[in-house]
Amino acid sequence: MKLLLNINKMKKYIFIVGFISLSLLIISCSDVKRKPGDIYMPDMAYSRAYETYADHSFLKNEGINYTNQPVKGTIARGEELPFSIAKDKAGDTTNYILSKQVKSPIDSLSQTDLKEAERLYLVNCGICHGLKLDGNGPLYKGGDGPYPAKPATLVGDVKYESMPEGQMFYSVTYGKNLMGSYASQLSRKQRWMVIKYIKTKQVKTTASTTAVVSK
Repeated sequence: MKLLLNINKMKKYIFIVGFISLSLLIISCSDVKRKPGDIYMPDMAYSRAYETYADHSFLKNEGINYTNQPVKGTIARGEELPFSIAKDKAGDTTNYILSKQVKSPIDSLSQTDLKEAERLYLVNCGICHGLKLDGNGPLYKGGDGPYPAKPATLVGDVKYESMPEGQMFYSVTYGKNLMGSYASQLSRKQRWMVIKYIKTKQVKTTASTTAVVSK
């Protein structure tokens, strides 16, 4: 008799466990999207190194206020003094115009630095502005690429060939129009190097055009 009772209890126990397991399985297979719980190490779950312009607002739920620009008032080890002009508020261009007066701390580039500046340009800028600095990078490709608007023609456009280095630095540091900030990808020195490389290419192109016209 006791044996039969124990068997019945065991069957009831197995039935209850099976029912609960089946219920959990059905619930877990639902197509309802659920918010994940707390993340122990969000830096490992969500990389800050990828997708610079992506929306990182979800990190605020983890108490992380992430931005693609360095923390205000900080200076990277080994860098020169920070850019003296702040970013304009929305709709204002006062500081953008003022940045024309800023002189580049780099007078010239050695062959080694010029090669490095070219590499930095190709890695960070060439995809939009093109290998020849003509605004025809892979993202545009003469209008056949995924980018609908033609990027700035850095060589061959008077607007950019006459643009002071300080104003270029402002645009690269804070972003301008559809171009975002590159302050997190390039150090201040690297940004100035890239701008000097662009100016060097502009001068060479202008000199070549002048020589052809004079002939």
